[in-house]
Amino acid sequence: MQNLKFKTAILTISDKGAAGQREDLSGPAIKEMLSSLDAEIVAAEIIPDERILISERLMHYADKACCDLVLTTGGTGFSPRDVTPEATREVIDRLVPGIPEAMRAAGLSQTPMAMISRAAAGIRGRTLIINLPGSVKAVKENLEVILPVLPHAIEILRGDAGECGRN
Repeated sequence: MQNLKFKTAILTISDKGAAGQREDLSGPAIKEMLSSLDAEIVAAEIIPDERILISERLMHYADKACCDLVLTTGGTGFSPRDVTPEATREVIDRLVPGIPEAMRAAGLSQTPMAMISRAAAGIRGRTLIINLPGSVKAVKENLEVILPVLPHAIEILRGDAGECGRN
């Protein structure tokens, strides 16, 4: 599992970032944290909070770019423009509720605001899609929780894993 190389796309959802009015720092933070794994970043882009566009990009990275992992950042809050979880749910085949549950549970030890994250995670084909919050601090805290399971999750999706729970 240590040497598992996997293709990853990072999708930042931010109206201001897409318009060039704010520098994206959460996408680079994701990239930096993934360097501890053997992740090949095949794309990193910023798009506005537009549900249809988010869905289209997620499908592109899963179906056309054949990414093993797509990480989104932003659009998971309560603002009327925050539609990343809805766009994600539209394109996934199966939910993976344990990932956002673990992120929220760990986040609660840092701030009560973690309970209002609406992040989702799921599988489309053989691609794992995970929503992360938009702030750099929250991205780092959430990724720290899920990084250890990503290689195994991807290995399972690829059909490369042996039986789970066996030594």
